[in-house]
Amino acid sequence: MAYENRALNDSMLNIPSEPRGAFTGSNQFILNEDAKKSTRDQLRAIGPWCRQKAKNIFRKKTLYKRLPFLSWLPRYSGADAVGDLVAGITVGLTVIPQALAYAGIAGLPAAYGLYGSFMGCFVYIFLGSHKDVPMGPTAIASLLTLQASKGVWQRSVLLGFLTGLIEILMGILGLGFLLDFVSGPVNSGFTSAVALVILSSQVKDVLGISASGNTFIQMWSSIFEHIQDTRLWDTVLGILCIIVLMLMRKITSIKIGPENDGDKTTVQKIVNKLLWLIGTSRNAILVVICGGIGACLHSTGQQYLKLIGDIPPGLPAFQPPPFSIPAVTNGTEIIQEEESFSEMVSQLGSGLIVVPLIALLENMAICKVFSEGKPIDASQELLAIGTANVVNSFVQGYPGNGALSRGAVSHASGSRTPMGSLYTGVLVILALLFFTPYFYFIPRAALAAIIIAAVVFMVEVRVIKPMWRSKKSDLLPGLATFVACLALPLEFGILVGIGINVVFILYHSARPKISIELCATTGVNTKYLMITPDRCLIFPSTEYVRNLVNKQGIKSQTPVVIDCSHIYGADYTAATVIETLVRDFDSRGQKILFYNLKPSVVHVFEGVDNHILVYYDFDALERVINEK
Repeated sequence: MAYENRALNDSMLNIPSEPRGAFTGSNQFILNEDAKKSTRDQLRAIGPWCRQKAKNIFRKKTLYKRLPFLSWLPRYSGADAVGDLVAGITVGLTVIPQALAYAGIAGLPAAYGLYGSFMGCFVYIFLGSHKDVPMGPTAIASLLTLQASKGVWQRSVLLGFLTGLIEILMGILGLGFLLDFVSGPVNSGFTSAVALVILSSQVKDVLGISASGNTFIQMWSSIFEHIQDTRLWDTVLGILCIIVLMLMRKITSIKIGPENDGDKTTVQKIVNKLLWLIGTSRNAILVVICGGIGACLHSTGQQYLKLIGDIPPGLPAFQPPPFSIPAVTNGTEIIQEEESFSEMVSQLGSGLIVVPLIALLENMAICKVFSEGKPIDASQELLAIGTANVVNSFVQGYPGNGALSRGAVSHASGSRTPMGSLYTGVLVILALLFFTPYFYFIPRAALAAIIIAAVVFMVEVRVIKPMWRSKKSDLLPGLATFVACLALPLEFGILVGIGINVVFILYHSARPKISIELCATTGVNTKYLMITPDRCLIFPSTEYVRNLVNKQGIKSQTPVVIDCSHIYGADYTAATVIETLVRDFDSRGQKILFYNLKPSVVHVFEGVDNHILVYYDFDALERVINEK
């Protein structure tokens, strides 16, 4: 066999069997003129092949697919510019307070939320395939970052860099299909549990106490341990902020004047737009007001409220992410142990897999909601958010992606293209350059209220009723994911849900539904049993099918016909089991016939010298059944 393979390879390379040169005394092999000519011909043949490959890579269709801005930029109009400007600024007013708040979820200083909120926006303009995906920190990504990096900023930034590389690799390999293993119930259970975990992580800031923990149970245990340290002013402000945000959320749905927009007066339209803008910018408005309150109380010299504190002014330095952590000492005492790159990666653990998958899950959710029926390229989204995260890590940003709340704001603001992200990024840069001294006075309770008011609507209670009406068994993986994510770290929780889904899939493949019907032939009225499996025969289901067919055959003592109309595939194990099944029937002198078996499956069965009777004409089938 090895010789045959070699001969085949030689013939493919057009290498003659006779030698075309000779070895000299110095062990150098000298080609003769024929060999040199053949080599030159082969090298010339490689040229067109390389050119064809390059042409395929750089052809117009591929370039437009991988650089989506080439499609919309030539058609960019003044109306598009106005729509993107309004949407970008509106989203920016949402991003800035969210970024400050989400950094707290990740266990990082508030500045890191802003650091991760502008470079990704610029990258997505060129690589993003959807107009309503403003890149930046999200609540879920921040919580996953906390659980992976334990609040160490060097690990968080490195996580952003490695997450981006993994997302780019997944996009190149086309691994977007991995989302198919996360079912709707599992996604709902995960999202709901994450919302409660995030909410729980912010209760300490509303109460003004110190608490810790990575899971839901740990957080509440720590809260109850320190509940006696509750601060009155922080608690009152936090609760008031939550109530105000809930009320302001309702403002966006208030409409003045007739229902039909064409019948509204100019004043009514302006008032409606103003109400919508106030409701949409509620986080920014609240931050400004609470910042003023914090500044006034701070000027008295009393610590009434816990404030964010100092945020370094200006933009972060553009530099590679940290690949090691130096040791930090306080005199003779070591505060922080030195960590090498391998140690940092081992600390991040499963977060390197979970964070990219959840980022894609969030991004695809936005695209599906606002795609308006257009196809979505998961691989391109992976390339876009992966590149954005890699670039973000060079300005000390931690992992981020698109957020559904910001996507909704962008869509409602009238965004036309991804260019809206430009204005969002510029707004964040202006905040870093000019407003960081004022961020000092923002109360932590106000930021916690912003997060709580946002994530409470992520608890998907509404899906329980339709899921119960549709298919009750789907509640099991959803409920298991929900409970596991509350009790365990999130990456293990979602794995529990996916694992249960896979078990369900394996069970269904091992237990196909089989229809059994006692029939009679036309005219002669000979009884026979028609057995119809509803899917292909593969190794998990073969023994089950064999036992059931044997059992029914013994019970009926009539010829058995297996209707193979739905069997579109089989494997070697199925072929051997069918062979055994035919022998079982032959030993009893009982007929077993196959009807409508696809030729490809017949080929698989005959591969093990299986002699089966296959019919495609129903009249011919009945004649064989009637034969004694």
